[in-house]
Amino acid sequence: MARELAGRGHDLALVARRTDRLEALAAELTARPGAPAVHTAALDVTDDEAVARVVPAMRDALGGLDRVVVNAGAGGGRPIGSGRPGANLATARTNFVGAIATCEAAMEIFRAQGSGHLVVVTSVAADRGLRGASTVYAATKAGLHTFVEGLQADVVGTPIAVTELAPGFIRTDLNEGMTMPFAVDLTPGVVAMVEAIERRPAHAYVPRWPWAVLGRALRVMPMPLLRRIT
Repeated sequence: MARELAGRGHDLALVARRTDRLEALAAELTARPGAPAVHTAALDVTDDEAVARVVPAMRDALGGLDRVVVNAGAGGGRPIGSGRPGANLATARTNFVGAIATCEAAMEIFRAQGSGHLVVVTSVAADRGLRGASTVYAATKAGLHTFVEGLQADVVGTPIAVTELAPGFIRTDLNEGMTMPFAVDLTPGVVAMVEAIERRPAHAYVPRWPWAVLGRALRVMPMPLLRRIT
């Protein structure tokens, strides 16, 4: 996403836990003439105090933030009751609590400057409870969906926009080796996400086909069928 946004001329503030990868990416993005500004910082979104400190620091580095994309995520859950609760709690802290902390910091900036675009990445998994190792993951995404709706209601009539992106299966190192129906490769998946972001919708499935149809179908699918396909 950083590469795609930089190619469209956006200055960037990039945060992640692995600063070696961030710095390599920043060097790549700023190597060509006329490249955008790119600032980086280490951040673990499960550290609430760090989130509250780093997000405004990125605002200061860029001289303002027009958009914040809340995209940190983990998917290493386990079946509930398997005796390995740590993986599920870590997933919940990253996907839900960490996202709330990031949104809190972003919205404080947007309210102070009177404008901004908050983008929260959920998942098509938000549309239905899933079994096994995906139970907590789907629940965190469903919780974020409701959270985003509340934010959208809160900013109606203001210059602040809030977008929920609900991706289907996009191949990344996070899901390497998984069986994923209708999966798309990284580049078309990222292009679909960035194009949706720039339209600033309230909600967007990405890629739109087939997930705009399948996502809605998941909501009404009988449980035996849901178990068979997920």
